[in-house]
Order: sequence, then structure tokens, then C-alpha cells
Amino acid sequence: MKDRYNGIAMSSALSPLDGRYAQTVGELRSFFSEEALIAARVEIEMKYLIALSHEEGVRELPPIRSKEEKQLLAMVEKFSQRDALRVKEIEAKTKHDVKAVEYFLKEKLQSMRKLRPFVEFIHFGLTSEDVNNLAYGILIHRALREVIVPSLRTLQRTIASLGRATERVAMLSLTHGQPATPTTVGKEFLVFSSRLERQMESLKKFRMQGKLGGAVGNFSAHASAYPDVRWEAFRNRFVRSLGLFPLTYTTQINPHDDIAELSHLFHRIDTILIGFSRDVWMYISRGVFKQKTVAGEVGSSTMPHKVNPIDFENAEGNLGLANALFDHFAAKLPISRLQRDLSDSTVQRNIGCAFGYHLLALSSLNKGLVKLSLDRIVLKRELAEHPEIVAEAIQTMLRKHRVEGAYEKLKALTRGAKITKEGLGKFIDGLPLSKDEKGRLRAMLP
Repeated sequence: MKDRYNGIAMSSALSPLDGRYAQTVGELRSFFSEEALIAARVEIEMKYLIALSHEEGVRELPPIRSKEEKQLLAMVEKFSQRDALRVKEIEAKTKHDVKAVEYFLKEKLQSMRKLRPFVEFIHFGLTSEDVNNLAYGILIHRALREVIVPSLRTLQRTIASLGRATERVAMLSLTHGQPATPTTVGKEFLVFSSRLERQMESLKKFRMQGKLGGAVGNFSAHASAYPDVRWEAFRNRFVRSLGLFPLTYTTQINPHDDIAELSHLFHRIDTILIGFSRDVWMYISRGVFKQKTVAGEVGSSTMPHKVNPIDFENAEGNLGLANALFDHFAAKLPISRLQRDLSDSTVQRNIGCAFGYHLLALSSLNKGLVKLSLDRIVLKRELAEHPEIVAEAIQTMLRKHRVEGAYEKLKALTRGAKITKEGLGKFIDGLPLSKDEKGRLRAMLP
């Protein structure tokens, strides 16, 4: 691995997401880095200015023509690291991130003669949260669409594919850690893929909300300047144009119920995947799965024979980290003192970290699944060592034929006892069943 990734010294990075795992989660930078957030704020400000210019009641702002609109949107499309650094320079003086974007844009427009008339309408009537919540909204939607959902879909399909390929391969079940009625390898994988599918259906319907309403959500500044403009209708059109759901009643801020909803959804997804990681780990421990070795890899610093299930362990750990953050987002962000406090701002900046750990876990799971190789000898041996697992089938067959005390008969024979296939065969021979039914039961013996 190179020592640097996108200008960050990986050996000195504070977060492992920007250090050790930078290349694995690097595609999230386009949505959750500081530069990405600044660029999204610029996008919101420019699109708001354009929309404002087309509002007939705002007479002092001439309609922005197509050529000028292209110039303004080019500032979004061509936004560079250099631009982001200039915004940060301004912020060092203002101590205010959104105001720094406003001053940066005024600087830009002042340098273009035909755009100067629009300068004072940048950030017109807005509060910082009007810009911030919309910026986060479009970034989260794009990250979901372009990276997170496709990655999740790939993993879900891989699990489903493995499930279908092994759906008829019998395996010993363990309930309460004890041998139980047989299952199949594939069915157990399909349990997890179907659970993920259900959550992904909810994810398809999810939409971020959008707040636009000024200092305390009442359009007070807007209405004082232009009382005849239907600002609520303007808000609805503008927010919908960004692909977000417009909020009607708010304080100064978006109440973040959208992020809480998304966090709960990903908490469920990650919890399903934690269960999957642990189950596969235990199948490997039992020998049901072998892991393909990779030339040059080391399993243990002292035990050369080891092939550790590190991909599933890493996934479990990173899913736990993601869920700790998602938990906090859901509990913290929807609560704000009265009309506004700033405690949500520093928390909200960590959304990318939660998705970073989530994406890192998906990468580990995909790597781990490719290495799995089913050991059918172990599967058959486990079943052969536990013939008592057909006790459920035998007692159910007896119930079918109304044999009194069917459950109790099998309990007396098998509970806590070491049963052999031969012993069960003799028991079946003595049952008050037809020859065909006895034959069916014998066929079930491992």
C-alpha cells in the first residue's frame, strides 16, 4: 500500500478510515469529505440564486439568462481543491463555514462583470441550516445511489447466490448450541439474503427531507422584503427540484428525523450482517467451510498453520463501530433546544465515518466469502455422529398415527443420551407403523 492517498500521509492519519483503510473507502470522499460538503453548499447557493431570479415577485433580481446560468453552474461543476482551500482561508477569519462560502461566491461574482448585479442576492434571506441541510440531503442521496446501495446489493446477491448453490446440501443444525433437526447450508444463507432484501426495499423508498424557511422557519426575512411572494410554494418547488421532500413546519433547522430514520435502517442492516459474520465464523470454526489460502499471507505471527477468519472478524468489528455512530445519530440529532442549538453540527459531520465503517465491513465480507470452500466430508461426519436428530421426525410421525405419548417415548429414549444409528433403527423397527412408514424413517437416519 502506498504511503500516501490523495495527499494524506496514511501512516500519520488520525482515523483508520483515512489511513489503513483509505483505499477501501476512498470513493466516499466525493460525498462526505469537507471539500465535498463545501462544494455541495456552493451548489445549493447557486441553484437557489437561479431559482430566486425566476420568481416574478423578486423584481430587483433580474432573471438569470441561460448563458449566465451556465456560468454560475460551472462554478459548481469545476469546483476544485483550490476553491475549497480559499473557502477555508475565509473561514479562518469568519469562524463560520457557511458565511465563508457566501463570501467566496461574492468574490467570484464580483470578478465577473455580468454577474455583479446578482451579488447581494447570494444567500438572500437564508440561515446557515437552509444551506447545510439541503447540502447534506443531496450528498447522502448521491452516496446511497452511487456507492452504498450498489455495494450492499452486490453483497446481498453474493449471499443469495451461495445460498442457491448449496440449498440442497444437508447440514447439522445447532439450536442453543446443541445438535438439532438438520437444515441445509443454502437455506441458512438465504435466511440472511432475504432479510437484507426486505431492508433494501425500505431503503429504496427512503428520501431525505429539505428545510428552507429562514432563521426560525417562518420566512420572516423573505416576507419582510417581498410580502406578496408565496414563499411556501417557492420552497416546495425548490426543495423538490433537489430530489428532497419539503418540510412544511420547522424551527431554524431540519429536525433530522430523516437521518434518524436512515440510521435506524442501517442499524438493522448492520445488525443482520453482524449475525451473518458470527454465523459464518462459527461454520469455519466447525470445519463446515475451509478458507482458501493466499500466497504470501500470514495467519498467525507464531502459529504457521493458522488460516484465521479475519475478514468476518473485521466485518463484525467495523459493523459495530458503524452501529455505534448510527445509534448516536438517531438518538441525538432529532433533539434541539427550542428553535436551535448547535450540538447537531459537530455530530452530523461524522455521517461519512458511519458509512465508511459500513462500507469497510461490506468489503471484508465480500473478500471473506470468495475464500470459502464447503467441506462436505465434515458435513456428513457431523450428521453421522448425531443420529438422535431424527427424533423430531419420528415423534411427529407417531403423532400422525395417533400413537399415545409419542413425544414422551422419544424423550425417554434420546434426551441427554448417546444414541447410535443402530439403536434408533431397532427402535423404529418396534414402532406400531406400516412397513412403508418405517422405511421412510430409516431413510432419514444420517
